[in-house]
Amino acid sequence: FGKGASIIRTIPNTPAAVGRGITAMASNGNVTDAQTRLAKTLLASIGDVVSVSDENQIDAVTGLSGSGPAYVFYMTECLAKAGQAQGLDSELAMQLARATVEGAGELMRATGTEASVLRENVTSPNGTTHAGLEVLMGENGLETLMEKTVDAATRRSKELAS
Repeated sequence: FGKGASIIRTIPNTPAAVGRGITAMASNGNVTDAQTRLAKTLLASIGDVVSVSDENQIDAVTGLSGSGPAYVFYMTECLAKAGQAQGLDSELAMQLARATVEGAGELMRATGTEASVLRENVTSPNGTTHAGLEVLMGENGLETLMEKTVDAATRRSKELAS
């Protein structure tokens, strides 16, 4: 890329295949406003587009949303396996897990409500959801696992870029 070249670096994710992805873009100082607008217009055909001000953030974007669909797919697998462990047939467990993940995502998208608010709205004190969340939110729970997961993917992105 010669000196003076206009460079826009993008990180889409796999839901782009169905027009529901998100692409982060970072550009160097040679990119014009017209080039940025064109890139955003083209990328909008596969989903949402966000800009990061610092190209170094692209590695974190890769760790979070570039790799993120795989995390959600794996969580769906784990939900289904947990349902099977409670006696559900494997097909029914996967149907329930898939519909739950899809529906929760659509609820966040359609309402624009923060995930934490939606979580709190469905959590009755001392109810079943509360009991499950105590495990997920406990020490070394999901938040810790997700931080480690995104960190590992971000570090690997940096390694691959160097």
